[in-house]
Amino acid sequence: MLLTMCGETPAGPTRMLSELATDLQRKGIHHSTTPFVLSDTRDADKIRIEEETFAPLINAGRIQYRRRTENTGRKPGNIADWLRSHGDCFDYMMTLDADSRMGASRIANMVARMERSPQTGLLQAGMRLIPAKSRFGKLQRLSSRLMGPTFLKGFALWTGDAGNYWGHNALIRIKAFREAGHLPKLSGQAPFGGDILSHDFVEAALMRRAGWKIEIDADTHASAEDGPQTLNEFHKRDRRWCQGNLQHSRLITAPRLHPISRLHMAVGIMGYVAGPIWLALVVLLSAGAVPIATFWPMLAVATLLLMPKLCGLLRNLRATRSPRARKIMLRAAGAELMMSSLIAPIVMIRDVLAVSSVVTGHDCGWKNPVAQQLSLPSGMLEALAGAALVALVAAMNPVALPFVLPVAGPLLAAPLLVPYLDYQKDIQT
Repeated sequence: MLLTMCGETPAGPTRMLSELATDLQRKGIHHSTTPFVLSDTRDADKIRIEEETFAPLINAGRIQYRRRTENTGRKPGNIADWLRSHGDCFDYMMTLDADSRMGASRIANMVARMERSPQTGLLQAGMRLIPAKSRFGKLQRLSSRLMGPTFLKGFALWTGDAGNYWGHNALIRIKAFREAGHLPKLSGQAPFGGDILSHDFVEAALMRRAGWKIEIDADTHASAEDGPQTLNEFHKRDRRWCQGNLQHSRLITAPRLHPISRLHMAVGIMGYVAGPIWLALVVLLSAGAVPIATFWPMLAVATLLLMPKLCGLLRNLRATRSPRARKIMLRAAGAELMMSSLIAPIVMIRDVLAVSSVVTGHDCGWKNPVAQQLSLPSGMLEALAGAALVALVAAMNPVALPFVLPVAGPLLAAPLLVPYLDYQKDIQT
């Protein structure tokens, strides 16, 4: 089990590893598993805290700890170094992030499934979100609980043996990864060149190209991760993912990739390009530059956007028997839809900025603050964008103002909405 770190607070991983070691011992599989902490932390103070925090587990022989002095190749390079030094000693590796959670029973079941399928090279576990403190974190968890199981089961079904890898909470056959998972270094400079930031999609695609099965274990039992607790944390992570996914535009046409592997990359790219497209459509439609002759295109788009939520709601209603529980489920789904609709324009503006930043050649680095981020009060950037959008529509086509309000309204309210969502309570729920 490989837990990779790069400057994260070690208290959470230490607690998780301690609980996991106890769980492995309780299940009687601790002799066949070895937890490793692979650190790329560079800051001297963080290194000291990290080593002091992990010391009790190291001294008790419950984990092995290794910190690299050179951060070559980022996380993939960290794992590659471990493979060179320890790969011959193990058949499988379970990749974990600092915010990952895995139970011993889930690990044992995944290993058994891999043992029954010698051609499976990677088994990606479904994940839940752990309880959150902030309203934004709770909203993400609610969305995950309402739609996650349906999405995972459907995703596992249609991708079959050409699934995907999400970077952690996955069991990997070391032979397969060594044989096919070597990442290329893209020619040219970042952001489109250099090290591949979103390495997981590419590693899965390369392994599938070599003939290994990539499967999704849709169950979310005993597999979890933490999510960003504030919109600012979410935007910083999204900026890295945006750059990594746009790098895939240089790999999507690589020879002999499985068609579904190409589709994974295309969907990842579209996830960020959709923001600029949405903004352009709002401006063009509001200005009257693109006339709408019928209501059907709008209805089709709304259906496409709402269908995943509807499928998740129907699944949960079928599994809920009491009328009272169904009312609670309906209220939760309504609240999730309302809040997601308010957040969507804010995320759209940030995606526009992220894509623009990458296209204009700005490298975000990895696990570093986004240097080009403007120092404005929370939500002010979005409010300025909303005001500009309203002013533009008012000048060009005033009758379209009601049409643009579902987008401009949340943007104008962002200085109030963002602090409201970021508010954290001390007690987890």
